[in-house]
Amino acid sequence: MSIIMTGGGTGGHLAIIKAVKEELRDSKLIYIGSTKGQDRDWFENDKQFNSTYFLDTQGVVNQGLLGKIKSIYMLIKAIIEARKILKKSNAKVIFCVGGFSAAPTSIAGKLLKIPIIIHEQNASIGSLNKLLRPYCNTFISSYEKDSPIKAYPIKKEFFEKSRVRKEIKTVIFLGGSQGALAINRLALKLARRLDERGIKIIHQAGEKNILEVEQLYRDINIKATVFGFTDKLSDYMAQADFAIARAGASTLWELSAIGCPALFIPYPYAAGDHQYYNAKFLEEQNIAWIMREDDIHPDKIIKILDENMYKRSSKLQEIIEKDGALQIANLLKGYQ
Repeated sequence: MSIIMTGGGTGGHLAIIKAVKEELRDSKLIYIGSTKGQDRDWFENDKQFNSTYFLDTQGVVNQGLLGKIKSIYMLIKAIIEARKILKKSNAKVIFCVGGFSAAPTSIAGKLLKIPIIIHEQNASIGSLNKLLRPYCNTFISSYEKDSPIKAYPIKKEFFEKSRVRKEIKTVIFLGGSQGALAINRLALKLARRLDERGIKIIHQAGEKNILEVEQLYRDINIKATVFGFTDKLSDYMAQADFAIARAGASTLWELSAIGCPALFIPYPYAAGDHQYYNAKFLEEQNIAWIMREDDIHPDKIIKILDENMYKRSSKLQEIIEKDGALQIANLLKGYQ
């Protein structure tokens, strides 16, 4: 009997699976993802999974006519493969976090009448999760009042390193492991002004941009810690007193858990503008700031740095429970 975990493509989806699987160390776990996206980078060599499978799929949304036809053909083939895997592994429940990686397994699971548990990371529900919601056994969202589990699944280390910020001594720029050009440019624009205030800089520039960004900091004689993909993100966040970040769900809730106030600059091309609505959830509670890419202005950001961080940092710690991953893990165990 096994628990199937599926979904991904991006780090936001995969971080959910990583957090939940750590609470399932005594269970037989199977991961089914895609050859595209970041699935393989995260889980191909993960020893906690008894088996990992990566099916040849790609997204259907934002494709032209020929692209959609190709994607649907690939999906049908992948559903057939996923169905075989589910039967062979004696699957008892499927944990779906959305993304195109999850489509074949979730659809195959529905055809085989295997229970499906969906976790939606974003305030704006993703296309696949919206499609599957009427057919799932449980739908989990930290943004919905009637969700059976409100706590967002985050690794314990973010809570363990949490602290209340009183003054800004270090700013972290978070563009994700792939980087964000707008945030990279903004960091370099702000670098001198932050340095004049004695504020240190930590910068997630993206794996492919590390050398270039490091050189640009050297060119302006500014010291900065620059990184891309890392398993020490909680350490970097713990050092920071303020964040300027994209508003992917995992980043948003990790910063909340660790108590770090943030200005969110949503990725403007995110499906359904979900990053904006993620950040809006916190901004409406007066514990975060939002700035669209078109509205970025260094002077506005410097003014934000002078605002009361202690009050917001304290409130951030109050809005998120510590045991989201454990609650989901216990729900999944109930089907074994």
